[in-house]
Amino acid sequence: MTIRIGNAPCSWGVEFANDPRNPDWRNVLRDCAQAGYKGIELGPVGYVPEDPAELGGALDEHGLQLIGGVVFRPFHDPDAWEDVLDAAHRTCRALKAHGAEHLVLIDSISPRRAPTAGRATEAEQMDTAEWAAFRERIATIARIGTEEYGLTTGIHAHAAGFMDFEPELERLLEEVDDRILKICFDTGHHSYAGFDPVNFIHRHKNRISYIHFKDIDPKVKAHVIETRTVSTTPAGRASFANLGEGDVDFPAVRLALLDAGFEGWCTVEQDCDPTLDPDPLNDARKNREYLESIGFK
Repeated sequence: MTIRIGNAPCSWGVEFANDPRNPDWRNVLRDCAQAGYKGIELGPVGYVPEDPAELGGALDEHGLQLIGGVVFRPFHDPDAWEDVLDAAHRTCRALKAHGAEHLVLIDSISPRRAPTAGRATEAEQMDTAEWAAFRERIATIARIGTEEYGLTTGIHAHAAGFMDFEPELERLLEEVDDRILKICFDTGHHSYAGFDPVNFIHRHKNRISYIHFKDIDPKVKAHVIETRTVSTTPAGRASFANLGEGDVDFPAVRLALLDAGFEGWCTVEQDCDPTLDPDPLNDARKNREYLESIGFK
């Protein structure tokens, strides 16, 4: 069984392509390689060049493989559909051009859900019609990624969106054909939402196609949930700790993946503020070294 460890631009604070605080994309590729990784995610579409020759040359220069890319858009908002569709096609084209496999779908933060991130029993729920339309928008992009571009498409739960807590994730999985929609499982967001990552891996091992490794500082998490702080603010991002320093049991995660016969990429995502993290390169190196210390190679 082969599990490969990659990283992503969000570990350097890159969440949105047009954020003026973003580090230069060339520096992120350089740092990722220097930290010992062989693969990297695309980041938000538009952050790295969409010209295949320019990005391809830089990936080759640093010995990096493009793993996948994320469509982090408001699937919950019917008025944003054109933006979702545009981001999906652009992301798919970039992934296809560089031989990447994984398209990841994330419902972005909603003002209706942000105050109840980490509070599953309080979170506002969609009504029947709104849920059906939401589900179909996700299924449509999943079908485009899978059938039109030949990618493996996974749904990713995320704090403060409408695909956040385990029950709604499992409802979606029941209602969308597993031939077009797999799971990109994020250990940290699952913990942030108040659920057990290891238990979920055991129960859904046959549908998990891709993993995001993230850890959560339990004390900071408790504070940001108590104060209803959005996870993308500096205070919220501070809840994402270096791997092995939070409440995710990564040795147990590894054993669950071994038991499942999982093969493929597990990508480190240590969300941070691009102006506040003093040393993302060192964090990336420490995360890789930690994973190696518990048996990931």
